[in-house]
Amino acid sequence: QVQLVESGGGSVQAGGSLRLSCLASGFTRTTTYCMAWFRQAPGKEREGVAAIDNHTATYANSVKGRFTILQDNAQNTLYLQMSNLKPEDAAMYYCAVVRFGMALGGGTCTTPPDYWGQGTQVTVSS
Repeated sequence: QVQLVESGGGSVQAGGSLRLSCLASGFTRTTTYCMAWFRQAPGKEREGVAAIDNHTATYANSVKGRFTILQDNAQNTLYLQMSNLKPEDAAMYYCAVVRFGMALGGGTCTTPPDYWGQGTQVTVSS
């Protein structure tokens, strides 16, 4: 059973930084997999933020140059380093895993996630 547990959310001022972590237990990477961060703000649809597979990392246009997605295979952990945060980045951030897929431009994966974490809240004050 795959479990994804996010941490690292919090409240920061605009211009600040946060690093989100996602510990993935029970998940074995294959040659084609995708791990991603999504976010959902109140009243808005869930959107892809950043995605990564064995070869590629992709980002939503709104976060390019400010966010970095990283994976530590040895620790089975996915990270999202966020800098220069803006009020519009405030949302619930979710970690997601696609067992068979690839990173797709725009910060998503080629297929819908098979597993989701419970989310971690990010608040950005102006």
